[in-house]
Amino acid sequence: MITVHHLEHSRSQRVLWLLEELGVDYEIHLYERDPETRLAPPELKQVHPLGKSPVITDGDRTIAESGTIIEYLARRYGKGKWAPALDNDAYWDFNYWLQYAEASLMPPFLLRLVFDMVGTKSPLLIKPVAKGISSQVGKAFINPQIKTHLDFVEQHMKDREWFVGDRISGADVQMSFPLEAAKARGLLGETRPATHAFVDRCHARPAYRRALEAGGPYDYGPS
Repeated sequence: MITVHHLEHSRSQRVLWLLEELGVDYEIHLYERDPETRLAPPELKQVHPLGKSPVITDGDRTIAESGTIIEYLARRYGKGKWAPALDNDAYWDFNYWLQYAEASLMPPFLLRLVFDMVGTKSPLLIKPVAKGISSQVGKAFINPQIKTHLDFVEQHMKDREWFVGDRISGADVQMSFPLEAAKARGLLGETRPATHAFVDRCHARPAYRRALEAGGPYDYGPS
């Protein structure tokens, strides 16, 4: 039995979605965020030393990192439908999007979140200075990076439904979280219809809906 160590409002929601798509039996160990810090609780460190989610256990095997989890599940349980064969040229596109989602796309989103917190949660005495620094960093670096990446994704998706080939794969599951988070935060704007449509396609899938029911609170699902 697969156990998903699932943190509310987090990347681990996409792991539940993939498991629902695969039709694999699983159980959820749900963790709630600290109400003050919004970080994962210390109990997760009993599962993996970094104390982050997602983490899954499958028998004696413990697997962390979203991309590794998704590829493991796709290859072990996907019956060849959710990840290209390693000797297929499409594998390298698949692998690219698995890596890109967290290595390139997510960091500017996280930077924006951190600097927004610096500007709004600093002590009152230094808040004007902190907000000024946050604003300048956003204008000079973070916002241009976000635009570059979202434009890149939009261009890739302009004439296609899924990221690799002509059918859904684990790469789409991996890419879903940063893009639905961007949509929920109003970052997609009105000039990226293909990216909006991708997120909507993900949200419309029955397996995605079942995963939402199983996983509990999630800020980035369908509005």
